[in-house]
Amino acid sequence: MKTKQLATLLLFFFSTMQGKAQPISLHPENPHYFEYKGNPVILITSGEHYGAVINRDLDYEIYLHTLAEDGLNLTRIFCGTYVEHPGSFGIKHNTLAPPAESFLAPWKRTDVVGNRGGGTKFDLDRWDPEYFERLKGFVTEAGKHDIIVEVTLFSSIYNDKSWTYCPLYHENNINQTDQIERVNVHTPHNGNLIRYQEKFVQKLVTELKDFDNIYYEIQNEPWADNSDEFFALNPNDSATHLYWRRKADLPNAAADAWQERIGEIIAETESTFDHRHLIAQNYGNFMYPIKEVEDHVSIINFHYALPQAVEYNYGYDLPIGFDEDGFCGPGDRRYRENAWNFIVAGGGIYNNLDYSFFVGYENGTLINDAPGYGSAALREQLSFLKSYMEGFDFIRLKPSRHLVRLAPGTVPQVLANEGKEYAVYLHGGSQCNLQLYLPPGKYEATWLNPVSCGTEKSEVFDHEGEVKTLSSPEYDGDIALKIVRADGK
Repeated sequence: MKTKQLATLLLFFFSTMQGKAQPISLHPENPHYFEYKGNPVILITSGEHYGAVINRDLDYEIYLHTLAEDGLNLTRIFCGTYVEHPGSFGIKHNTLAPPAESFLAPWKRTDVVGNRGGGTKFDLDRWDPEYFERLKGFVTEAGKHDIIVEVTLFSSIYNDKSWTYCPLYHENNINQTDQIERVNVHTPHNGNLIRYQEKFVQKLVTELKDFDNIYYEIQNEPWADNSDEFFALNPNDSATHLYWRRKADLPNAAADAWQERIGEIIAETESTFDHRHLIAQNYGNFMYPIKEVEDHVSIINFHYALPQAVEYNYGYDLPIGFDEDGFCGPGDRRYRENAWNFIVAGGGIYNNLDYSFFVGYENGTLINDAPGYGSAALREQLSFLKSYMEGFDFIRLKPSRHLVRLAPGTVPQVLANEGKEYAVYLHGGSQCNLQLYLPPGKYEATWLNPVSCGTEKSEVFDHEGEVKTLSSPEYDGDIALKIVRADGK
């Protein structure tokens, strides 16, 4: 009996301690990266299409185990305010488009028929305990593997058909939500929807208050349904406005105002908690010099990001996230190169949208028919990038492309703690005689293959200062270099 009582007391003690754990936070010595459980962290992943919680059919234990086994440490979830319909974006097996009977939302269903998305209507004044049980079960399981969960509260609604599948759509609930156009859902002009949106945020943030492995993102791609401005990737391209890949769309003022309000609700709700969680905001795609970052925002997210997104915004002293990669067709190469380019430019987050994870294949072993890509091989390559960065005292590194005198035939990215450690990534070409400024000293230089995840060659050299020429081995499209001081200085 005493043994059982002791076990119960110990379980209570450890669960209480877990509830008081400091959530993932900005690293105090370098806020471009994170600290988690007392260790510096960079977040790199290739995760499923955000439906792991709202899709009852997906076995999230297998999925999270696979991510951990593959050496990755981030996943992103949507929370049920947005759901896709079969065929959305040409994705054959879409975890974010479950059958109606498998769609789990924060609100309880009623017996009233007529939900345009299938099944019965929702009651927005009643929470569904099954949803919150699954949500917390997912975050708990992720925590067992030291996987961080980006909890994305809302998403843009990309077309009118998608809006008719969402719980807040006026025909899908019994609460007489206002009949509004989808472009107004995430603006101050959304009628009585804001009341339900705010209640949802308060409820979810309260339910997750004791978890240390989460941060929040306010809205996914807010520019997609509320954009009235763009940033030309090539200012001299007169046709830029015609092609989404040639411009960076930005949210309009109404979308920004709504996001600011939701961010304030998160902060206000957490103001009485023992700990507060980081809040991310999704500012645009590709690259853009952000005009202003609100005080409650801790992470700057881009989609389909270029290294310049880091360069333009590094001075905010916050992590810059490549929050979604994808839509580059099949094959590992483009996504691997995107990740290396962004992370070695100084980014703190990389997330590839990995369509190889879906119901029945939660271990990510089957190639999906989708506009993006994911595979076990790609996840191994991304894990190698993560291990490469962890092989440095990376919180001491900072963007240092100015140290490259010349990199013929390739585009370099450099992070450095000058005189001690250098991370270099060369994108393009097949061989490079890299000219790099190094102070005097003894160094070890190791060339690494991002495809095979192995070492190509290593050398130790003495250097008298100024420019050092480092000749790479032959490579196919990209190669990495690690330089460390070898004389203990």
